[in-house]
This record gives sequence, C-alpha cells and structure tokens, in this order.
Amino acid sequence: MDAQDVGSATAQVIIESSESAATRVRLYDCRFLGEYETTFAVDVHGEGLDARVGEVSVTPWDGGGLTGFLGGLAADFRGWAGTRSWATGHLELGAAFHSGGHVELSWTLRPWVTRSVWEASVITWVEGGQQMAELAASVKDFLTHA
Repeated sequence: MDAQDVGSATAQVIIESSESAATRVRLYDCRFLGEYETTFAVDVHGEGLDARVGEVSVTPWDGGGLTGFLGGLAADFRGWAGTRSWATGHLELGAAFHSGGHVELSWTLRPWVTRSVWEASVITWVEGGQQMAELAASVKDFLTHA
C-alpha cells in the first residue's frame, strides 16, 4: 500500500497485494462535486486483468463511507468473524480476517449500477495492524484533500 502526492492534483492511493505483485488497486482523480459528494476513479489490475471505473461517488449518506469502513477494519486489528462489506454504486469492498493477522480485501468494480454488463474483482492482502491503519489513513487523506 502506498499513498503518493496526497493533497495535490495528482493524488492517488495504490494498494498492492502482499500475496501477488501483479495485483493492485489504484484510487485516483478525486474531485469534490459540491458540499456533499466526492467522486474518484478506481483501477484494478491483476494477472491478465485491467479494469477501470471512472466515477465512484461517495456521500455522507453511504453508511460512514469508505473511510469509515476502512477505519473500522483498522480499529478491529484483533480480527472479526465472517465477511464485512461496503458498497456504493460502482465499487464494492469486502473484508475477511484470516489467521496470522492478514486481511483479505476483495475489490469489485461494476461499470453500470442498473444493469449487469460486466464486473471485475481482485483480492489484495494486507496486515491487520499497522498496514491496515496506514491504508485507512491514506484513503481518508485522499478523499478529504482533493
């Protein structure tokens, strides 16, 4: 996981999987569309897979938002049972805690909200403690300093 140039026009967050060097998720092109809506683009890359959704929208009404979801995962660094999920329109994120303190993050992109044309998913693995806290902080900075 790497946050680059957060706070500038080229701000992005890159989440690389600790299990596969070819698998990564990139959040970029963050824009504020008024007082209550922020949009950003998402790329997912894996072996033989490249997919992009150009406009994921987050608002205060989406259940705590992506930052709240990731912050909750970081706060529960000792683990949890089952799978937790968060979704908004074109992006769905699932999280499962595994032995050894590893968190499996499943990122799913969908280009259409109202119909099923295609979807693309990748799984990134992060450490449940400090690495998850850094990811949550990087995404929060990215979404609040565009």
